[in-house]
Amino acid sequence: MRKMYLFEIYLGIGYLSLIFVSYFYLNMRLEEEIRQKQFKSAFEKGLVNFIYTYNWVDAQMKEFFKSFDLTNQQYNVLRILRGQHPTPATINLLRERMLDKMSDASRIVERLRLKDLLERHTSEYDRRSVDICITEEGLALLGKIDVLMDRHQCEIFKNLTVEEVEQLNILFDKLRG
Repeated sequence: MRKMYLFEIYLGIGYLSLIFVSYFYLNMRLEEEIRQKQFKSAFEKGLVNFIYTYNWVDAQMKEFFKSFDLTNQQYNVLRILRGQHPTPATINLLRERMLDKMSDASRIVERLRLKDLLERHTSEYDRRSVDICITEEGLALLGKIDVLMDRHQCEIFKNLTVEEVEQLNILFDKLRG
């Protein structure tokens, strides 16, 4: 647990005032956050910590996207479509590439279509298939989000160095095997 001590010295006119600010924690330990004294094993703590942290990040992202009237899953679909642009995508392609595999891609596409952020058309090659393309409005919205996303990501990872984030990525990849 890292602690930081703050000492602030203010020089006033003709006198010196010393203000001591007691220590504060840069980040709380999991045990303190969920009020659990101990875990059976490092594996149990790791799993609980992973789930707890996922939910914390998810809440941060939901709050961020709220100002754009989007959900995390809608943003994910728009990013996939931007990556495909100008090539259309299918519902199956979106399902395969979405981060949340339990999402209903068809409903997400319909909600984004109603917001004019994407278009659906019957495929000219296969009438049973639907081609989905991001619109100029969708690209413009992603452009606005991109401007603020870098800052938001830095805020989420503010307690980690770049090297620690890179190590975290390696560990996540290793965890999934």
